[in-house]
Amino acid sequence: MNDTPNRPTGRRRLRTSLLVAGTALAMAAGALVLANPASAATQYCSNSTGGSNGSYYQMWTAGQGSACISLNSATSYNAQWSGIGDFVAGVGWKPGSTNRVINYSGSLNANGGTNLLSLYGWSTNPLVEYYVIDGYVGSPNYSGQNMGTVTSDGGTYTIIKHQQVNQPCITGNSCTFWQYLAIRNSSRTSGTITFSNFVSAWSSKGMNLGNMDYQIMATEAWGGGSGTSSVTIGGTPPSSPAQSISPSPGQSSPHPSTGGGACTVTNSLNPWNTGLTDNITITNNGSSAINGWSLKFNLASGQTITSGWNATYSPSSGQVTATNVSYNGTIPPGGSTTIGFQGTHTGNTAAPSGFTLNGAACS
Repeated sequence: MNDTPNRPTGRRRLRTSLLVAGTALAMAAGALVLANPASAATQYCSNSTGGSNGSYYQMWTAGQGSACISLNSATSYNAQWSGIGDFVAGVGWKPGSTNRVINYSGSLNANGGTNLLSLYGWSTNPLVEYYVIDGYVGSPNYSGQNMGTVTSDGGTYTIIKHQQVNQPCITGNSCTFWQYLAIRNSSRTSGTITFSNFVSAWSSKGMNLGNMDYQIMATEAWGGGSGTSSVTIGGTPPSSPAQSISPSPGQSSPHPSTGGGACTVTNSLNPWNTGLTDNITITNNGSSAINGWSLKFNLASGQTITSGWNATYSPSSGQVTATNVSYNGTIPPGGSTTIGFQGTHTGNTAAPSGFTLNGAACS
């Protein structure tokens, strides 16, 4: 992570130059890639940033060893590195949001060095660099002030506070600022990050964020290791220049499905411009575990799924079937699992309807 103790300071200096020049790099190297998620993957093996319509990507490397990111879409990437000195890459949003719920699925496979999968970003006024470290191979850096723990999204995280003095940052070359970290005690590479829980935990300890800059689901590695990662994200959508970061009133409230049975489904639809995301929670109301599931539902006319998380989706429009993936096929009695998707719409932003789980109607 950025200039934690015992890390080389050269990385932050190089990265600041990248950030200051990000607009030019985007125009020259990659802004159009994210404008068309259906296009073929584009690979970057040198410093680059870009994005469009609130989406954002970043690729940075210190130069030692090799590292590349392949952008599959605005919400999906693969990364690979070998003998790496230091690199960070990912996709997400600009601006970020303190209220975003990030759903992600991925993998992290590495040998040697330290390798992280994190929600990463910056705020200004106050100037803060923050991490929610969910996955790791090799030990994360716990240097700094141990501020306790927070429990969120099924895990316990150690909170670390560390000050940087006279270091480059996103606003200049000689900055004093805090780093806020939350390090999950048990590593994972897929799940949900309810960022507001970490913002509240930090705030309760006097660790406040300011105006949000970029926010990405990042792969980071340093220390000579080699590896690969893949990440697909979903979450509260970015705003367009004409919109508030918050959805319009009533757009993100839960929408229960119709029908009755041994399952309950709620979904939280967040539309914007011509896009939308939906988080769907499936609850098992029965007395026995569900082992393997398929959830069928009807998308509103004009809606098309472009990517998803925590399930496979087929087809992409009309009556859709979402099928469990390897890590969430069992739902215990009284338990639940959350899946979701990102998509497009042509003006109809109605929530999905007609949910059935393994053929049984859900309430």
